[in-house]
Amino acid sequence: TLLSILIITPIGFYSKFYAGPAASWVNDSLGGVFYEVFWCLVAFLFFPNSKPGKIAIVVLTITCLLEFLQLWHPPFLQAIRSNFIGVTILGDSFTGSDFPYYFVGSGIGWVWLRWIAANPCKGSKPSQG
Repeated sequence: TLLSILIITPIGFYSKFYAGPAASWVNDSLGGVFYEVFWCLVAFLFFPNSKPGKIAIVVLTITCLLEFLQLWHPPFLQAIRSNFIGVTILGDSFTGSDFPYYFVGSGIGWVWLRWIAANPCKGSKPSQG
């Protein structure tokens, strides 16, 4: 799981700085896929006995709630959103077109977690789901 996180993290950050063809789409939409996969992997790292499907659904639900939270702009949230990490985690503006990317990312995360669970490292127990 840790190796997977080390793979997806730079890809996700790169998507925020990508400047080639379709840069706007990569920066603003495709990055949502990597975001979901990342959080699925992080959750699985901390809860390795949880079912991959449950993790993917919880991550998707929280991400969708965070998207709606972007409609709210109280000072404490604006302070968090004022730096790169804060805006990367919480976002800064509601975009309904992000939802399909969250679903795709959670789906990929679910498949990835199932693969990890089916191919455990020595000494670890596989999860079902």
